[in-house]
Formats: sequence, C-alpha cells, structure tokens
Amino acid sequence: MEQPRIRVAAYVIRRRTAPELLVFDHVGIPGAGTQIPAGGVQPGEDLEHAVRREVAEETGLSDVSVINRIAVDHRPHPQTQHPRRTTYFHLDAGADTPDAWTHRVTGAGDDHGMEFACRFVALPLEKPLADKQDAWLDQISG
Repeated sequence: MEQPRIRVAAYVIRRRTAPELLVFDHVGIPGAGTQIPAGGVQPGEDLEHAVRREVAEETGLSDVSVINRIAVDHRPHPQTQHPRRTTYFHLDAGADTPDAWTHRVTGAGDDHGMEFACRFVALPLEKPLADKQDAWLDQISG
C-alpha cells in the first residue's frame, strides 16, 4: 500500500469587525482556483513548523500564530489519486495585516517562483475553495 504524502494546510484568520480568511489565487493560472496556504511536510519536520513555513513561503507572512490543530483529512490528490494526509491548522494574523498583496513564492517546492495574489475574504465564504479546502472551516469558533 502506498504511503500518503504528509501535508499541512492553514486557515489564517484575521479578526476585524468580522473574521476573515486568507486566500490566494495563482497569478496567470485562473484554473487553479482560490486556495489557502498548504503544502508538504519535510522529513522530520514538526507539523506546526511546517504550517508556519508554508504560510511564509506562499504568502510572505511570517507574523502568524498557530491557534490549534483543526482536523486531519485523508482525501487523495484530486488528479493523481495518490494518497495524502493533510493536517489543517487555525492560525491568527494580526488585525493590521494588509487587505491584499501579491507574493512571489520562495522555498524549494514545486511552486517556487510562482506569484500568488493574496487577500482576506469575509467568512462565511461566498464560493468554495479549490480541492475542498474549505471542508473544515466550520471547526473554527466564531
């Protein structure tokens, strides 16, 4: 049996008058859909470290705090059907975090050099996220 790819995903919440979720779109790749920061865990890497690293690499935000672990999802990759295990985390971003920005991805992953248009959107979401990434949003307390 094939071992699952170990991943993390981040629900980064900014609280102003209402909670808002950090999302991004791939610049020049509209078919990728709106997503949250997520990616693979490096061998031996702590999951909380991995989720903070992924947020920093994909959005440029480094001043976020892990609140708690939300859920572990065992859905296969939507295209390849390879098994994967994604741990979802709730993170907090400061109220002074910008509303929107563009970030060029850093790190050595497959998305290195891509540009992501990041922004905060009000909850509840008007449209679902790509790859059912919004499946666990209801686990975040208001």
